[in-house]
Amino acid sequence: MTDETEDLSNMNARSREVFRRVVEGYLDNGEPVGSRTLTRSMNEKVSAATIRNTMQDLEFMGLLNSPHVSAGRIPTQFGLRMFVDSLMEVDNIKAEDKRQIESELDTNEGDVGSLLDNVGSALSGLTHSASLVLAPKQETPIKHIEFVSLSTERALVVLVFADGQVENRLFTPPLGQTPSSMREAANFLNALAEGQTLSSLIARIKTEMNTRRQEIDSLAGQLVEQGLALWENEGESNERLIVRGQSNLLGEETDAGNLDRVKSLFDDLERKRDIANFLELTEQGEGVRIFIGSENKLFSLSGSSLVVSPYMNAERKIVGAVGVIGPTRLNYGRIVPIVNFTAQLVGKLISDGNR
Repeated sequence: MTDETEDLSNMNARSREVFRRVVEGYLDNGEPVGSRTLTRSMNEKVSAATIRNTMQDLEFMGLLNSPHVSAGRIPTQFGLRMFVDSLMEVDNIKAEDKRQIESELDTNEGDVGSLLDNVGSALSGLTHSASLVLAPKQETPIKHIEFVSLSTERALVVLVFADGQVENRLFTPPLGQTPSSMREAANFLNALAEGQTLSSLIARIKTEMNTRRQEIDSLAGQLVEQGLALWENEGESNERLIVRGQSNLLGEETDAGNLDRVKSLFDDLERKRDIANFLELTEQGEGVRIFIGSENKLFSLSGSSLVVSPYMNAERKIVGAVGVIGPTRLNYGRIVPIVNFTAQLVGKLISDGNR
């Protein structure tokens, strides 16, 4: 692939302006941009024929292409990458966007899960795309565990953490469960849980259940094992990927090929594939990263872009990530500051311990 910086330095002022206006026009409306359109917006007065020649040069450089028989051009993936890295102007977040995000997060009443759900809803609503929020692993020490019977077929396990956070999880209890077996299971777990994080408790339960199985009632033992299976469920006990706004991906897509790609992305998001890899995308440092088209290895849909940023805890450790996924013609200039601000705000709220 041609070096982006070298390509940019080889372009004169007119070529840069034509290239920038084609990309911006495409990102605005998703349509190919023609030479006649550009003659009305160029800084200098040039003919449509001159612009067509310039567009042909840019196409030869691999920055633009002609989608069909149309005389208009759209940026290639390489062209979008060069635009994003070298020409895109990113302003501070707009005041109204900032207010909306802050108001959405201000409604949260102390539960991290609710906070991150609100983050996902706010991002998808503001960007008109799908949002991805990776919840952090729960590494706060456990204070108390309780089982609550809701019916013969439904029960609740309540986890209370030392920092005041509470997690409730529904599950199907073993047949014949009784209040006494639930108390015994909770007592067994609470004796092990003091000072333990969820991940360390899971490891300890496995060891203790193997060596002390005779000390605990059969039904209570089944409750403990079902709780263990529940906590080990990927996406719930460790890293949880929250997806909001999938319907935004449909937009005005009518082309069968585009719809097939959107369906493929739906399938990937539904399965929540490669959750751990989503966080790894951000571990090269702070700040927003943009993955365009086939650069995005997380999802099989090559015609999508992912804008993602990590958020950190009070120890400046990356614990999660927020992002937006959509077609390659995302409004990057607006979305980048929104994702960046949201990640910083989530990190602050989590670090302050107020959420």
